[in-house]
Amino acid sequence: MIYQSGADYLNAANKRVLLFGMSGLGKTHLSNMLRDQGRWFHYSVDYRIGTRYMGEYIADNFKREAMKVPLLRELLMTDSVYIASNITFDNLAPLSTYLGKPGDPSKGGLPFGEYMMRQAQHAEAEVSAMLDTARFMKRAEEIYGYQDFVCDTSGSICEVVDPANPDDPVMRQLSDTLLLVWIKGSDAHTAELIKRFDRAPKPMYYQPRFLHAAWEEYRASHSVTEENCDPDHFVRWTYARALAHRQPRYAEMANWGVTITAEDVSSVKSAADFDQLIARRIDRGAL
Repeated sequence: MIYQSGADYLNAANKRVLLFGMSGLGKTHLSNMLRDQGRWFHYSVDYRIGTRYMGEYIADNFKREAMKVPLLRELLMTDSVYIASNITFDNLAPLSTYLGKPGDPSKGGLPFGEYMMRQAQHAEAEVSAMLDTARFMKRAEEIYGYQDFVCDTSGSICEVVDPANPDDPVMRQLSDTLLLVWIKGSDAHTAELIKRFDRAPKPMYYQPRFLHAAWEEYRASHSVTEENCDPDHFVRWTYARALAHRQPRYAEMANWGVTITAEDVSSVKSAADFDQLIARRIDRGAL
């Protein structure tokens, strides 16, 4: 780790932290709080993915849909309108909408081949966005004068790295430049995330091997084809399995840093609280 003790962290001229874990446990909440207090630069990996690396894919998808409408087609063909996504740190809907869900096209589903292509685009974009972190740390300090830096990762980071490999290029760069902090949820948190997802299922990235297996099992167990599969039902069915698949991968990543809990996050009310929490976790070691 880049900080050898809690005191080392608290006295550091530059505090550099990366937050990872399941979506919905507080990564962006903490990052927003640290940014709003004025001393921390907030680097959102999802925002970087959706703007720098997948922005063109997203905009082109909007344009394809718009071209199906005669009025919009005419305006697009004469450069009379401009179509772009309005992605923000707190609203990543354009990115998730582009990823889509496989299944019945009448219910908004994509052909599985197209769906997997978009998944592959996301994986490549996520790796690139993670490797951009070091450059953004330098930019944040040199251009804007931020001494402290928080990297707010995607929930799918564990799907694009190999935490068991000490030479994994993404894990190695991240651990050499930031303190990796896992926000660990309880079984109760997992159950609540599943309930929340069931109310509003959204597309997300999955590791290809896991996704292929889930797709085959779902179609066999529900006796559906690619053409009549209900996209929302499939992603709801897959989500709980995805969380179980990710948990041990997050735990392996935690060996590269420290662990805090979702309950810890709820008690943090200020940047000072956050710093003290991280310092205690460094000194205490693994949970």
